[in-house]
Amino acid sequence: MESKRKELTRQYKDRKITGGIYLIKNSLGGKSVLGSTTDIQGSRNRFDFSRKTGMCADKRIEDEWKRLGADAFSFDVLEEIAKGAAQTDREFERDLADYKKLWLEKLSGDGEIIA
Repeated sequence: MESKRKELTRQYKDRKITGGIYLIKNSLGGKSVLGSTTDIQGSRNRFDFSRKTGMCADKRIEDEWKRLGADAFSFDVLEEIAKGAAQTDREFERDLADYKKLWLEKLSGDGEIIA
């Protein structure tokens, strides 16, 4: 039992951590939200859950979400970024914030982007 627990702990520590930059996009041309996360799959899962339940995925677009409905929004992964083996959580978060700034510059002119 103890060796199984140690093996599971090792697997957890050795797992590949993938963060990224995403856009919750309003397909009808209103506000869109640009975000960064240390867990891109978890963010996608939360968005999917929000759509299924009708709950707003992000408070900054709540008015449009209620007015237009959840189907007017999509979750688009703009870039996936793997955490480096020697990278600390703080360094990873800083790198993601830098990538988010670059994406905000790229997307300027594509409607109202909330970052």
